[in-house]
Amino acid sequence: MKKNARKQNAVTSKNAKLRIIGGDWRSRQLPIPEVEGLRPTPDRVRETVFNWLNFDVAGAHCADLFCGTGALGLEALSRGAASCTFVDANRSASQQLKNNLNTLNATNGEVHFTNALSYLDQENSRPLDIVFLDPPFRKGWLEQILPLLEEKKWLAQKALIYIERESENSPNFPSHWRLLKEKSAGQLTYALYERQAN
Repeated sequence: MKKNARKQNAVTSKNAKLRIIGGDWRSRQLPIPEVEGLRPTPDRVRETVFNWLNFDVAGAHCADLFCGTGALGLEALSRGAASCTFVDANRSASQQLKNNLNTLNATNGEVHFTNALSYLDQENSRPLDIVFLDPPFRKGWLEQILPLLEEKKWLAQKALIYIERESENSPNFPSHWRLLKEKSAGQLTYALYERQAN
């Protein structure tokens, strides 16, 4: 998560760890690469998000776009998601995430080292039930990503979309997306939407 400019410029400590907070891998700690601006979504926020998702995670096909450490997708897999596709354009983050999936013996997670826009700008073979979106702030990513999710038919009919964004920016969400939950903490707003039939 990238809350502000100061934190975006921070470099993750060599000894930094990601702790999974629930599910089969609860309390497992995994290394995080030393990458500028790379921070997992905090435990408190993740706990809130997965309370929101509640029973929707088990059996779901997920994608963690701009995944960074993969905190959200790993949490989903730990809690019974059928699969998760991780997408990130940072080579070190992608490689560490592959290593962490191997450490966990997770065969239902796949990592794509690529730009999220490039990944979404292709035909998909299976609609996603849950999408996690935590792009870098103030780069205009959401305005480009949200239309692609619909145009390329990435979403299942009742898909859930979790989004982290800067509080001062509210992009144009598709009219058939219903806001289920939303919270703000300083410059961060995080929310859960449900896609309705259109």
